[in-house]
Amino acid sequence: MISASTKRLGYWSAICASVFSLAYIGGQLLEWMGVLGSAGGPESTSTSVGLALLLTPSLLLGSAFLVLMAAIHAAAPAGEKAWSATGLAFATAYATLTGLVYFTQLTLVAPRLATGDTADIEYLIFVPYRSFLFAVDLLGYSFMSLATLFGAFAVPVTGPVSRWARRAMIANGLVTPFLVFQMYLPVLIWPASAWAVTFPASTILLARLFRSLPAGD
Repeated sequence: MISASTKRLGYWSAICASVFSLAYIGGQLLEWMGVLGSAGGPESTSTSVGLALLLTPSLLLGSAFLVLMAAIHAAAPAGEKAWSATGLAFATAYATLTGLVYFTQLTLVAPRLATGDTADIEYLIFVPYRSFLFAVDLLGYSFMSLATLFGAFAVPVTGPVSRWARRAMIANGLVTPFLVFQMYLPVLIWPASAWAVTFPASTILLARLFRSLPAGD
């Protein structure tokens, strides 16, 4: 049995993570189709509008996922908390790295792109596979995948939903190699795109799990 506050925190953070990840996925599909002003495809540089639509939910996702992992750690059985603590540590690294990238893009880069004034910030522009911040972003999402991989083994097993949540989290963890090596092999973006299924599946199942867990005072 978990506390009522842990149950609420886990449920609502999982709901938020689901909504923000799906919003990002929808924006990314539009970006790859060229609807948001870029040339389309995974290697095109985003416009200021594209950055705003893609990175706002991504920035919010970092905090929601971090809170979700904290709730998993609180709900984990005593003997499995080493797994959840490891997952929480990776989630903290993910939220920190991607938060730095997205806040910089939204508050500094996007406004300058909108006015065409990028003379002294070229190194900060988010260019897929050719920029410093893109590499940092890949590292951040690699840590996120590792967080779900380790956290999966701390999820309380209470029935089919918890077992499926574990499987989805492990599947999301297995995306890690395709993220880590993308700077060397951009074609790995395609197997890495499994994240668009495995991550929201994990968070939706976790929301259902937290909603069903018995809670005390």
